[in-house]
Amino acid sequence: MLACRSLFRVDRLLKLTNTYVKLKPVNYFQGNYSYHRLSLDLRIGGAKDNPGAMDKKKRKIGTPVWRPVCAQANSFEDPVMKDVMVEPENGSQMREVEAVVEVTEATVSPKALEDDIEDVALKEEMVVSSAKHSLSVAVGASVIRFIVGKEGSTKAKIEKETGVQIILPSSKQDDSIIIESTSADSITKASKEIQHIIDEAVKTPSLDYSHFVSLPLAIHPELVDKLVNFQNSILGISDACVEDNLEGNSDGDTSEDDTHDHQLGKGSAVAVELKVADDEKSVKVDTSVIPLVSYDPKEPKESKSSKLSDMRIEKSIFIKPKTFHLTVLMLKLWNKERLNLAAEVLKSISSKVMDALDNRPLFVRLKGLDCMRGSLAKARVIYAPVEEIGGENRLSCAFQVILDAFVEAGLVLDKDAKQELKLHATVMNARHRRKKRGKKRKAQFDSFDARGIFEQFGSEDWGEYLIREAHLSQRFKFDENGYYHCCASIPFPENMQVD
Repeated sequence: MLACRSLFRVDRLLKLTNTYVKLKPVNYFQGNYSYHRLSLDLRIGGAKDNPGAMDKKKRKIGTPVWRPVCAQANSFEDPVMKDVMVEPENGSQMREVEAVVEVTEATVSPKALEDDIEDVALKEEMVVSSAKHSLSVAVGASVIRFIVGKEGSTKAKIEKETGVQIILPSSKQDDSIIIESTSADSITKASKEIQHIIDEAVKTPSLDYSHFVSLPLAIHPELVDKLVNFQNSILGISDACVEDNLEGNSDGDTSEDDTHDHQLGKGSAVAVELKVADDEKSVKVDTSVIPLVSYDPKEPKESKSSKLSDMRIEKSIFIKPKTFHLTVLMLKLWNKERLNLAAEVLKSISSKVMDALDNRPLFVRLKGLDCMRGSLAKARVIYAPVEEIGGENRLSCAFQVILDAFVEAGLVLDKDAKQELKLHATVMNARHRRKKRGKKRKAQFDSFDARGIFEQFGSEDWGEYLIREAHLSQRFKFDENGYYHCCASIPFPENMQVD
């Protein structure tokens, strides 16, 4: 037998492509190494009568058939050489060669060995060609629903058209989304599409105003008391409920004992002597000492409530007394970037506002009521007109400074920038009507009948008050004092400047 020792490459034996595959070092495989001795039957075809007449090329053509002979697991040893027997069909000669085979612990079939080598090649390519790019975009929690769309349709459309994956935040506190893709161009295209969706959503009423510039008036306790009396008179609430109405819809703690003691402390006490006989269960009451008291007839509670319902008036449409203010400018700040910019803009114009006010204290007078939208029979917003004391229009000048700065910063919608500035302090707004659970608000509930209110309070004198500061206020969020959460503020002059 002619023995010829030769080192075969595995990829040659398995007839892989000519592409050279560089396998990873031995430590790429996890666990133990196993070496398998394989037997190779090489059947060489040729002429039966004259084998020596075969062409040299034909001698090299053969069909290898692999058969596992044995398997033995070795732990963390160096690879070893194993013999491979090559048996020609005519049995005339036998070749013995050596091959190095490295596989995992499991018994390896020829197909599995070939697949493993192909997988390694694919993994090598993935390292270079499938590197992922990602981009984090602070879109804002309030606009994520527009990116998602109805039942995720908008998000799915963007992902399909651009070939990206959009990862939504896992909590409401996080207002950023992540765009992932193997192509940087795809991420750029997707981010532009998302920005376009946000720009269009901002222009619609579907995205409500989130912040506004305000001049707090609730800092004056006497004005707050007048507002409470105004609401109580319309709603028919007694004095015992004043504190509850003052808090409005905000949460508050009132103990049962405190309420009971407060009710007992009102009015004059009446003493009644009760005598109980020893052997009897009845009680004798001397009624001669009980004073007779007469009360004015009261309107039945059900009748009052029915009238308010007919006029579509309820507590929720009143402005909370502790949030009473003058509105300067409404804003839609849907992410942290725009909010931080708005705060910086307000602080940066503090000196300009002072100059517009001539560095002198500013007092305003609130008198009467007016209807902003609709008619008195179908009112939507009722407010108290504001008049600057002195008539110098200093407040209007200060308002214009604030408006111009926010417009220049790109924080004001076009339609809001073009609106005429109107000083007002809202006292009732139908938009604040609380929705009933499970029911959609109908168009008729967007208004209320204010004719009776104007008959009683149409010429009400609310008083004169000093404007002390301007706030960047956040809607639907309140500070400990009950006023809207202050994101930034600038002072107004409170004392006269003496040269």
